[in-house]
Amino acid sequence: MTDPVRLLAQAALLITAVAQPPSARLLPTGTTGDTLPLVQPNDNRASRGRFHGDTLELRLEVRMASWRPEGDSGAAIEVAALAESGRAPEIPAPLIRVPVGTIIVASIQNLLADSTIAVHGLLTHPAAHDDSLVLHPGESKTISFAAGEPGTYAYWAALGTSRHRRGLDPERETASGAFIVDPREGARPDRVLVINIWGTPADSITYRNALTINGLSWPHSERIEALVGDTVHWRVVNGSYRGHPMHLHGFYFRIDELGDGLRATQFPASQRPEVVTQSLDPFTTMAMTWTPDRAGDWLFHCHIGFHVTPEARLDPPPPDNHDRMAHDPTVHMAGLVMGIVVRPRPGALQATRRNARRLHLFVQEGTHRGRAPRGLGYVLQRGARAPARDSLEAGSSLLVLNRNEPTDIVVVNRLAEPAAIHWHGIELESYSDGVAGWSGYGDHLAPSIQPGDSFFAHLTLPRAGTFIYHTHMNDIEQLTSGLYGGIVVLEPGRRFDPRRDHIYVAGWDSEQNPHLLVNGDSLPAPLDLSAGVSHRFRFVNIGAAERFPFSIYRDTSLVTWKMLARDGAELPPAQALTVPSVDWLDVGETRDVEIVPLPGMYRLVIGDPAKPEWVQVLQAR
Repeated sequence: MTDPVRLLAQAALLITAVAQPPSARLLPTGTTGDTLPLVQPNDNRASRGRFHGDTLELRLEVRMASWRPEGDSGAAIEVAALAESGRAPEIPAPLIRVPVGTIIVASIQNLLADSTIAVHGLLTHPAAHDDSLVLHPGESKTISFAAGEPGTYAYWAALGTSRHRRGLDPERETASGAFIVDPREGARPDRVLVINIWGTPADSITYRNALTINGLSWPHSERIEALVGDTVHWRVVNGSYRGHPMHLHGFYFRIDELGDGLRATQFPASQRPEVVTQSLDPFTTMAMTWTPDRAGDWLFHCHIGFHVTPEARLDPPPPDNHDRMAHDPTVHMAGLVMGIVVRPRPGALQATRRNARRLHLFVQEGTHRGRAPRGLGYVLQRGARAPARDSLEAGSSLLVLNRNEPTDIVVVNRLAEPAAIHWHGIELESYSDGVAGWSGYGDHLAPSIQPGDSFFAHLTLPRAGTFIYHTHMNDIEQLTSGLYGGIVVLEPGRRFDPRRDHIYVAGWDSEQNPHLLVNGDSLPAPLDLSAGVSHRFRFVNIGAAERFPFSIYRDTSLVTWKMLARDGAELPPAQALTVPSVDWLDVGETRDVEIVPLPGMYRLVIGDPAKPEWVQVLQAR
């Protein structure tokens, strides 16, 4: 498998390979440095500082510390971290949580011997500008400000005086944390999850990562527990310079608030998006709510493949290592993954399934095409005979299912390696969710699908919409080789009409110098449309990484389309707007839109219209 440093530098803004500054070094496993304090992983349950009436006094220091992001027995790295004076350094940075109306008096001391720091985010919210506080080595400053309006914000200390110099500095986002202002009447019980990243090249081919949620990387990250029927509130802070499409398995979540670190926008009830994946740009925040109605083990994770595979470890495995195909979920995943255990209510009854439709889906390897590592695909059996063992379909088979119809999909693995399928965006039982060794509950856990074996996935789909199915094993190689496809769920009694219903499943064709493939093709044939009637376009992004704009042009101008659905969820009237025809999709997202074309020529463009990744001509007659 190709080294992610070269790939992500070319694929855009995911990993930066640069020289290592003096204020960072990797320590051997089992050591903590000579005199460095040990970082305490911060679960963000306790706010720091002391109140005197309506004033919070907060004393912070930035210092070098020894951090073990892979647990107490894992490797230690020397990092810059924030600490409350008199306490251990913390990653994420100490939680600042105050009610509206609080005055904050914060002193910050730079205890780094060789680095100037710039402190961001300690200001009154909302703020129009991010005025940093610059401290030279040994310097201390005190600032006083009102906390401002309720919301979820971020604050951080950066090495150097600039806010960010991508491409010049290694990744050192270890001194960032959450700053929360609660309403005067108090906040609902919630959890705060902060993403922190440390990274540097070890040599010309190996990149060392520490990608963590609340200071720990999977499988050492916390397991969050809930009961069926609970209302779960999370605040998520991206304290890093990378973007992260955060995906919840098995359930939709409601976005209550989004913020850019300086401002927080609370959505009225009619405008709250209901999604399974939300993209978080650098130093942005989200408040979300979800209610688990099914017991089992689930995941909340970044959907960029390089952030959740064994390559996300401090010591990534060599290319020929088998960790990527291990049944053990503590081995085949790493990085930005949070485990969720939903327990059943006492006395809950098991749902029964009757008269299930049965489909057979084959995991196949055929002739290698183009630049992909291999020729892989999912092929649906049509008729009485199974497909030929080496047959493939461009973009894998489209699965057309019916809402509320119990459907058993028998997944038959014809590869010479284990396989697993995740039914992305689908509300289903945990055992069928597709994470080998994790999905299920208690001792009843889903196996990886061994070569020549099969697995029954039990689906009953409560929504009509556009969804995805994709590998959850050896992710990067299998994804870029073709193991992904689209799912269309129709209302009962409806038939899929490809003349009016058009699905576009976008993925990568390789992990090195990737090009975009859509429905398995890079050079699509023109598409004829009937003018004057409605057409539904279903867009899917399931590449290994990167966010793309999807748009439709007539000549050089955007047309308009009506927004119909996001992540398979039908939009309520307040969100089903007619808008200019451009929308950005991050990895793991889907969109449904409707256009009624006038006669003429159009272009469907994915990527920058000045230099598009993929273009199809649409001819409306």
